[in-house]
Formats: sequence, C-alpha cells, structure tokens
Amino acid sequence: MTLIPQTRLKPRKNPVQARAKATVDAIFEATAQVLLSEGLARLTTNHVATRAGVSIGTLYQYFPGKEALLYALVEQLLDQVACQIEEACAAAERPRLDDCAAVFVETYFAAKTGDPEKARALYLASSHLEMSALVSRTIVRLQDAAAQMLRRCPEVRAAPPDEVVTCWVAVVTGGTRQILEDTNSAMLLPGFHIELTRLSSAYLRSAFSSGPKRSDG
Repeated sequence: MTLIPQTRLKPRKNPVQARAKATVDAIFEATAQVLLSEGLARLTTNHVATRAGVSIGTLYQYFPGKEALLYALVEQLLDQVACQIEEACAAAERPRLDDCAAVFVETYFAAKTGDPEKARALYLASSHLEMSALVSRTIVRLQDAAAQMLRRCPEVRAAPPDEVVTCWVAVVTGGTRQILEDTNSAMLLPGFHIELTRLSSAYLRSAFSSGPKRSDG
C-alpha cells in the first residue's frame, strides 16, 4: 500500500457544467476499465486519457496524477453506495427486524453488485493507496443509517448498542467484499444476498430479543 501526501490526492478542480461532469465520468469509467483489464502496474494517466477519448491535458485539468484519479474514483463509488443506503434506510417507516435486515443487505448488495466489475475495480484501487480515513467515513455513514432505521423498529426496545450495529455492518460489508473479490466464488453471487439477509435477521432477532417493551408514546 502506497502512502501518498493528501495534497497529491486532491483534484485540481471539480466539474460544474454538465459537459465537464460528463468528461470526468468518462475518465472515471476509463480508469475502472484500464484497472481491470491491465492492472495497477500498467495504469497510467496517458492510458486512461486515451481510453476515455480525452487529451492528457484535459485529464490534468482535473487530476494531478494517477493517485488522485484513483482516490477520486473510490471516493465517488463509496459516496454512491452510502447515499443509496441512507435513502433506503430513511424510507423504512416502523420496520420489523426482518425488514431492517432486508433493506440494508439488499440495498448494499445491489449497490455493489449492480456493476460487479466496477466494485472489483474499487477494491483494487483501494488496496493501492492509504484510504483508511475515506473508508472509515463511509462505514460511519452506513452505521448511522442502520442505527437510525433500527431506532424506528418497534421490536427494538432501546437505542441500538454501537457494538451491535458495528458488528452487523462489518459482516455485511466484509462478506460482500469477500464474495466479490474471490473469483472462485462468482457462482455464489446470485444467491449470496439471500443468505446474508437470513444471517442478518437471525443476528438482529438475537440481539434485540430481550428487555422491556419500548414506549413509543
């Protein structure tokens, strides 16, 4: 894993107009494609620019180098996942524990496996740079969304303990990463979320099975 100064990971500017956003999206897409087809060692800004159909000068308007490009790609993908989880959890009104399990697992799994190749590119890129702070911020967002949903569950009799939420989110995110990174497990991918939901339901029911009934009034 490469330790890069934060100043080298920041984009030079963010796209504002629709055309600029489309250009950056094309650069991100090309980065993921090159990463998967050629590997990290052969990923260069020239290679990405060619694949994206833009000049190297255009790429450098936004990103100072390969590391900043990889960091921005991971940041974008993680933000998309977190936003989907936050929206889905917020939309669950007075969910049962089984509903909580299904909402979180199915939303997270769909966000990651809707484009499994891009998810693999994310994991590959994140293994190259020190991104623990970025990943930690994303995990906190997932934990907060899950905790807020559990607080609205009639079966949860008190504020959900941090350790329960932390463990649950770790199992879902870690399990999904394992199944996506292990190409030998690809055949298990279609039904994996069903087993993960079943596991989550059992864990949540066990964690919140005792204690006095919570008053909602």
